[in-house]
Amino acid sequence: MANKKKTAKKAQPEKALVIERVQVGVRLEKRMVKVLKAVAEYFDVTLTDLLESIVLHSFEGGGANAFTDDVIPKIDEFKKIYGMNYGAHDNFRFSEEEKLA
Repeated sequence: MANKKKTAKKAQPEKALVIERVQVGVRLEKRMVKVLKAVAEYFDVTLTDLLESIVLHSFEGGGANAFTDDVIPKIDEFKKIYGMNYGAHDNFRFSEEEKLA
């Protein structure tokens, strides 16, 4: 069997999506937090990145989702109202704006 060399297509770099993160006060069940932290560690991402990804995918609907199909249009409406013009596969482009002191 001949050894064929595969050439991968080079992905075009995506433009950074400038965002502003805010601190929120939430309380989550202790064991759930431990699992979330473990999953983030497993994927070598921050807890913030993991939670944003989970939320973004949840907002898109489908699959094992916390939101029913009738709620997704309402979420889409909220996204428009608040200018959330990105989706589940955009969080890798997030780049926080540096604040001037």
